[in-house]
Amino acid sequence: MGAGFAGRLAANGVPVPVHRAVWWTRAVTAGAPATVPELYWLSRVTLVDRPDHLAVFDTVFAEVFGTHAPVPTVPPEPDAPATHLAGPPGAPPAPPDEPDEPDRTGDGASRPAGPTTVGDRAGEPEDEPDGSPPAPAAVASEIELLLGKDFAECDPDELAELNRIVDRMRLVAPTRPARWQPTLGPGRSLDLRRTLRRAARSGGDPVRWVRRRRRALPRRVVLLADVSGSMQAYARVYLRVLQGAVLGARAHAYVFATRLHPVTRSLARGPRETGLTRAMSASPDASGGTRIGASVKEFLDTGGRRGMARGAVVVIVSDGWERADPVLLGEQMARLRRLAHRVIWVNPRKAAPGFAPLAGGMAAALPHVDAFIEGHSAQAVQGLIDAIADGNSPRRRAR
Repeated sequence: MGAGFAGRLAANGVPVPVHRAVWWTRAVTAGAPATVPELYWLSRVTLVDRPDHLAVFDTVFAEVFGTHAPVPTVPPEPDAPATHLAGPPGAPPAPPDEPDEPDRTGDGASRPAGPTTVGDRAGEPEDEPDGSPPAPAAVASEIELLLGKDFAECDPDELAELNRIVDRMRLVAPTRPARWQPTLGPGRSLDLRRTLRRAARSGGDPVRWVRRRRRALPRRVVLLADVSGSMQAYARVYLRVLQGAVLGARAHAYVFATRLHPVTRSLARGPRETGLTRAMSASPDASGGTRIGASVKEFLDTGGRRGMARGAVVVIVSDGWERADPVLLGEQMARLRRLAHRVIWVNPRKAAPGFAPLAGGMAAALPHVDAFIEGHSAQAVQGLIDAIADGNSPRRRAR
């Protein structure tokens, strides 16, 4: 339900990045809202960040959670009396000046009227499930489970929902320092040559000092995705990750099975689904065997050696099941690490209980990898995006 709510918002023009969906899940889980207005305000502060999206948000919230009247535009004060709190959307407010009528119990005692608690409703019949809004805790659990579910275990509807979530993820390339840039404003160091040259215009008096500061440019990001038979459950999802990286961070994308195939242009042109189909058709050896070492060597012998891998963040998505001699993969990974700024290996099998990198290809590649992460779920994809954005971190051996 939660993922469907975010998808409905996105379909109606309110973008909901995956990190906001996670915020919403955590807020609903921690806050445990007991009424629809409480759920509304938790959803609004976590999912919406622009005032012009509020009208669409109210409409979609009413459609998803079964409330058809507008929700109050001002949240209730936390210390207001219970009788003054806004009820569910569409319910008339309680008159503030009218005294509460005592509630007579069976033994003649009276008690003030107030919000009905769980204990007060013990003798009343439960609400019918039809027409009542879903429990917030159940919604939070549903989206949390979906985000953490293995792609290989998802049914077509769940995969379609996860594909929409992955499409909304945005990859941000890390930065690298560029050449020094002169500035008359604040800077890190004094540019003595330009200061003296400028002082010649004012009789040798350095009236204004010229300082220097470094510009920050995005690093190149290169992604190589395994589309062999053992990766078929994950290949289509990671093609979407590659496509988002190409469109959002101008990354360079490749797919490989027994050979390497560049798919950057295929993913960047036309509608997204058409680009995915074009990229898959560019790899005639898909769903076959795997030659990771030969594919990495082909990348380094062509674009990688000419500068594409130099100083870049290189991501390899594969389960490490090498069909050829793993010694070649180890040699090429050592070569790649000497060129690249950071090497990240994504293995969807890592999340399996009792996993150990014992496969020949994975064992040969791991000593030359800076980050070794999972890749089986939407949460793992978000972890990959965070690892790429953290590309300026110092190198450390993968575990």
